[in-house]
Amino acid sequence: MGSLSFEKDFEPSAITPRGLAPPGLIVNGDFGEMMRLKVSSTPTTPRKNLNLSVTEPGKNDGPSLDCTLMNYIDTLTQRINYHIGYPVNICYEHYANLAPLLQFHLNNCGDPFLQNTVDFHSKDFEVAVLNWFADLWEIERDQYWGYVTNGGTEGNLHGILVGRELFPDGILYASKDSHYSVAKAAMMYRMDFENINASINGEIDYSDLKVKLLQNKGKPAIINVTIGTTFKGAVDDLDVILQILEECGYTRDQFYIHCDAALNGLIIPFIKNMITFKKPIGSVTISGHKFLGCPMPCGVQITRKSYINNLSRRVEYIASVDATISGSRNGLTPIFLWYSISAKGQIGFQKDVKRCFDNAKYLKDRLQQAGISVMLNELSIIVVLERPRDHEFVRRWQLSCVRDMAHVIVMPGITRETLDGFINDLLQQRKKWYQDGRISPPCVANDIGAQNCACSYHKIDYIIA
Repeated sequence: MGSLSFEKDFEPSAITPRGLAPPGLIVNGDFGEMMRLKVSSTPTTPRKNLNLSVTEPGKNDGPSLDCTLMNYIDTLTQRINYHIGYPVNICYEHYANLAPLLQFHLNNCGDPFLQNTVDFHSKDFEVAVLNWFADLWEIERDQYWGYVTNGGTEGNLHGILVGRELFPDGILYASKDSHYSVAKAAMMYRMDFENINASINGEIDYSDLKVKLLQNKGKPAIINVTIGTTFKGAVDDLDVILQILEECGYTRDQFYIHCDAALNGLIIPFIKNMITFKKPIGSVTISGHKFLGCPMPCGVQITRKSYINNLSRRVEYIASVDATISGSRNGLTPIFLWYSISAKGQIGFQKDVKRCFDNAKYLKDRLQQAGISVMLNELSIIVVLERPRDHEFVRRWQLSCVRDMAHVIVMPGITRETLDGFINDLLQQRKKWYQDGRISPPCVANDIGAQNCACSYHKIDYIIA
């Protein structure tokens, strides 16, 4: 199979592909007049269910297919500036250059490193992407195996499955703040599961982990290390966990570590060299549609080549071996990832990371100055704040909420202007919710720590801090 590389001087073409509208333009059903979509500067209402149905051609009394799609696209476009509560980078413009690929069915079925019996695949692009991540996470190219997944959940399912196949009687350990797919994996694979307590900042409780490891000393440990928890963005300390395993008497052949780095896997390497196969880890997974950005959910899973034989099965029908979860895989996503990484480069990632950290601190400081309970973990772009009292406000800004908390994830596409709009809207609404100070905001010390809580009880310490 031919190989692709990431050239340093790669420059995406600015030419709009034939038959496509330039970014920001939508063509009507007759491919005539171009309509430019404008993003509203004032808050828009959340989109409602379209209540669609499938009708036979010629029997549709409602809007045309093209009209329905145009209205849908217009609604999504108006809502772009209010997508701040979930980890999706919508700041990309390469979709126009890659749109012609949609005319082909691309299926990367089977092992990425083996040639297909058909030509309609993108495994050469996929291997280029995998090699880039192997270099980033410091594992030799002849020592790793991996594939482009359908998302972070599949990566977790695969990484934990590798651990389970290595240690069939192993116990899975994960913190209560781990992604829900980890517990799903334990259920699917019928694994013994130890749900470890989490500290107030979302990091795994190391003392509880040590207690559980000692209790189960007779069985191998399969540990999910979260490099950026879903809600608080906390990073489990891999070095501390390795030290605990050593203190508990677990040798290298008695544990397996899977690193769930769905969001932070493309952030941490440009700040602190934490994710590396030079340490005794078994696998790492990221979500490609999060920090990098992609129109379709996707991800990357990397493990050690020596482990994969336990999963690989020869499939005569596709003339390949298969150790993936999904079998048939989207052949478009590796091309989108390859194009994005090539266009951005290491310097581009460094700039994105710095801008996101600066903006996250900016948001945290503005909220703190306004007397709002707020927390920002180190190495995180997730700003956790007290939960807004109005469901309409939550929906308008598409926030994710847990208990008395909400969070804003400051992705590369979120600007200071967007953050200022959110802050101003929040401050205005809080005057109504709390009647200009006559009603006190809730105490969230149990959720984000007393030092981050601005309730009437903790306010003095909060201001001093």
